[in-house]
Amino acid sequence: MASVNVQEQIATSADQVWRVIADFGGLDKWTDPKLIKSCSADGNEVGAIRTIILPNGAEVHERLEIIDHDRYRMSYTIVDPSPLPVKDYMATAKVTDTGPGTCQVDWQSTFQPIGDIEEAEKVVRRLYIAGVKGLREIVGV
Repeated sequence: MASVNVQEQIATSADQVWRVIADFGGLDKWTDPKLIKSCSADGNEVGAIRTIILPNGAEVHERLEIIDHDRYRMSYTIVDPSPLPVKDYMATAKVTDTGPGTCQVDWQSTFQPIGDIEEAEKVVRRLYIAGVKGLREIVGV
């Protein structure tokens, strides 16, 4: 098993960041368009499936496993097969209030790499770092 964990501070409220993350089908609104062309979901509750279209036209399907609005936490899995170099992928995104006008985003996952473990970890880390950058941009910090 491999894992990736990205922790970043964002200079705005946890509530504001959570509202963006909690929109399961809205990933393309705040993630780098060089990484995600489009995203849609068939709901925003446990069991919902989101379809992410990559710039090359490949599709990633993810299932929402946990969404806890009180604790600002969601977990999701990739429904195999995936064009990404991973299988048995489970991710959790969590937002923690760290004081007035600041929060921390923790985005972590575990997975079985397909091929080189370092390359798989690099791909996943790049997605998370770009996602946090996009979060900062959409909330205006």
